Amino acid sequence: MKIKSNSGNFQPCPEYTGSAVCVDVTPLKTVQTQFGPKEKFRFVFEIGETKDDGSPWCVWSAPFTPSYHENSALRPFLRKWMGRELSADEVKDFDTENLLGRTAHITVIHEHSDGEIYANIALITPDKSASPLKPSGKFVRMKDRASATPGNGGYRRAEQPAGEGGDLLATKIHVGKCKGLEVRDLSPEQVGALVANWLPTAKANAKPTADDKRLIAALDSWQAAQKPADDDVPY
Repeated sequence: MKIKSNSGNFQPCPEYTGSAVCVDVTPLKTVQTQFGPKEKFRFVFEIGETKDDGSPWCVWSAPFTPSYHENSALRPFLRKWMGRELSADEVKDFDTENLLGRTAHITVIHEHSDGEIYANIALITPDKSASPLKPSGKFVRMKDRASATPGNGGYRRAEQPAGEGGDLLATKIHVGKCKGLEVRDLSPEQVGALVANWLPTAKANAKPTADDKRLIAALDSWQAAQKPADDDVPY
């Protein structure tokens, strides 16, 4: 998950070592790779540190294909998380939804490149803490965000890059590395990077394309949703 280091309130998860808990397994999304179109998903973890407003920081895993093949990226990630190799019977009946609420001990590091910061999970192991971290109950899962509105228990700001309706969430990105994805498929850091780096230039363009106009509207709505309302009470 990357973001410009000077992009205002859109900050990546801080570097961290400690307990975490899985709060989402994102829906499968077809993305273009060097090997052709692949279906990918991510795990989302809340960590044991909070922001100034009291909401937990979250970190997104790398994208995975739903495969436990010996050469897959998912297999070693799950092996490290579980602390063992899954048996053939477990793999046969394995459902990633069962990982929701499962704790882990993770290390989040920042990687810097061309003025950008990447918050990545560098290490994941079984959580052996005496008091396992529990989900805050405030995170809105990606599959539910099309109908999410402020005040419904989801993250009002950085964790909920939603517009006022499902149509804006479905706006497709037509620029940069996220080209082809919909706004609702991006992490908060990725949306924030578009707002900070692409949106000002697009608005300055005297002749924006139809795709530009749709994306500008979606990002403007996303920004508006991040501003606290008068009755927005931090939890």
